[in-house]
Amino acid sequence: MSFLELQHLSKTFADGTQAVRSIDLTCAEGEFVVLLGPSGCGKTTTLRMIAGLESATGGQILIGGEPVEKLAPSERDVGFVFQFYALYPHLTVRENIEFPLVCSGVGRSQRRQRVDEMLERLELGALAKRNPSHLSGGDQQRVALARALVRKPRLWLMDEPLGTLDADRRVEMRELICAQQLDTGVTTIYVTHDQEEAMSLADRVVVMDDGRLRQVGPPAVVYDEPDDLFVAHFIGSPGMNFVEGVISGEHPGMLRASNGDSAALIGDALALPGEHAGTRSVTMGVRPEFVRQDASDSIAATVVVDDYLGQHRNVHLDTGFGRLVMRVDGHEASQRRRHQPGDRLQIGFDQQHLRFFDPDTGTRI
Repeated sequence: MSFLELQHLSKTFADGTQAVRSIDLTCAEGEFVVLLGPSGCGKTTTLRMIAGLESATGGQILIGGEPVEKLAPSERDVGFVFQFYALYPHLTVRENIEFPLVCSGVGRSQRRQRVDEMLERLELGALAKRNPSHLSGGDQQRVALARALVRKPRLWLMDEPLGTLDADRRVEMRELICAQQLDTGVTTIYVTHDQEEAMSLADRVVVMDDGRLRQVGPPAVVYDEPDDLFVAHFIGSPGMNFVEGVISGEHPGMLRASNGDSAALIGDALALPGEHAGTRSVTMGVRPEFVRQDASDSIAATVVVDDYLGQHRNVHLDTGFGRLVMRVDGHEASQRRRHQPGDRLQIGFDQQHLRFFDPDTGTRI
């Protein structure tokens, strides 16, 4: 049964900006859902409408089957972690964390126990008597996170809560958030532009762009089976390689580049069925890890730059199909010399992982 429902939810600001465009989304009880997208895509506005901090200009928000658009934020029973701390400056760290328990009428002894546990879990014990002005930005963010996690609301809403933390601390806090959410079973909506955070935390990822939902699904599905060119490009670092070309009904295994005379025989993956059969323009997508180097392959490539990134290398290539990126295992690569600019290679594609899109609409074929 759906616990949170957004029905045709929209937000248009007074200046005419359409921040959220009639989105529909359902979240199950206990689910961890991540809103992922570039800056300005409507993620935070959606979160703030759920919390009641922004009023919707269209649609409905239901929590537990009940519409909440007319309820004040304090009546919705949600825990909100803001991107920019929002701590009470006159209260100590302990008092900031304790505050939502006081407002909820939790007894003094239970408050003390729960705050002590949260201080220990987030390693804030030594800072308990300090005021926010005496904390670093990262420590303030951890206090804000502790203040939200100390109680068990109906819904947790988190707006880039780890944005100010360094890399090691971010990993620790991701583990804590995940463990806390699993322990409590509280439905969580988490906003981020960090793909690693989204993929590691989410039961489902919601990819947003320009106020719209582009794709909703488990992380592996969104990565492996993108619905359109935007998702294919946005998800992944770097995103999917794209090749513009033409396939012919007479030679279904042949992709001819639309920017030159070069052609490559890449097998039955291009034998598109049904209404997509015959001669047509396509955009082929392939992830960098599924571009391979082999002397017997049919595509000539010239190395532009070879980026060593530890676990892997990203080799940027110029080909008759345009610029492509090939990912090479870093450990295997360490046994060979690093590619130099101008080196010439022969490359091909793993046919099982080719994806095809309509170049006009951008949608998956």
